[in-house]
Amino acid sequence: MSGIPEFLLEVCVLVTAVVSLLTNLSVLLCYCQSSELRSHVPGIFILNLSFSNILLAAINMPTTFLGVAENGKPFGDPFCQAASFAETFLTTNAMLSMAALSVDRWIAVVFPLSYSSKMRYRDALLMVAYSWLQSLGFSLTQLLMNWGGYSHTYASCTVHLEDGSRLAPYAAFTALFHSSSFLLCLLVLCFAYLKVLRVARSHCKRIDVITVQTLLLLVDIHPSVKERCLAQQKKRRQRATKKICIFIGSFVLCFSPYVVTRQLVELIPSVHIPRYWGVTTKCLTYAKTSTDAFVYCLLRQQYRKVLVNIIRRVLRKN
Repeated sequence: MSGIPEFLLEVCVLVTAVVSLLTNLSVLLCYCQSSELRSHVPGIFILNLSFSNILLAAINMPTTFLGVAENGKPFGDPFCQAASFAETFLTTNAMLSMAALSVDRWIAVVFPLSYSSKMRYRDALLMVAYSWLQSLGFSLTQLLMNWGGYSHTYASCTVHLEDGSRLAPYAAFTALFHSSSFLLCLLVLCFAYLKVLRVARSHCKRIDVITVQTLLLLVDIHPSVKERCLAQQKKRRQRATKKICIFIGSFVLCFSPYVVTRQLVELIPSVHIPRYWGVTTKCLTYAKTSTDAFVYCLLRQQYRKVLVNIIRRVLRKN
């Protein structure tokens, strides 16, 4: 791999790292400046996710950038094993944080009256503690079994088997690892958000019935007002579907190529994966760290308002 593809991958990793750092640091800044945001229980999951993304952008993305640029291992074995340990821990923790956020939304929408009793700060902290324990369990296993190192295919310090002497237990480990992180989180996301979508559509139907009945009573209403009401009905129906598609679609798009590629290699060792494809799938997983801040935080009105106020204060001082 050389020339233009290598240059494009280097730019992709570098831009992703910068955007991820800026967006996730912006989320942390919003939490530091807003007591209202800190009072919300989901904020614990958001902070856990943002810290994981920041550390991935600061530790693992530069390692991959150097691996692509130098076409080889950028640092020695001790650092590469540490970076591999960090990648396994942080990626698993980030996935489980997304699953926790979906569970929080499910409880808030499906059980709104009992949300405060079902999702307390203590419950959220327990979920974060479980996420850390699971992430630490896989990371320590990988470290103790010496299954972390530099992979030329992905130009990264990641889960990697140097020789084929322990292929069977290594393949079992990676299968269990991806099943309990990617597959488990995908199932939780699909279950929780599809339940949320179902409730949102039922609410939209009730609102639509009331709107139609009101329009029938107001026979003298101007046609433009009727058209506007009908357009708002359509937007309400589409808004919930669009949000759910973004939550689930971004997760699948960013993680599934990498997970499927890795599992294909583990199950069929004779399969050769081109390096540019391996690094591309790695870049997609990194891209999720930069989109998370927008998907879960910065596109919401509360965060935008806090961020705008921070920018205004900075401009006034200058």
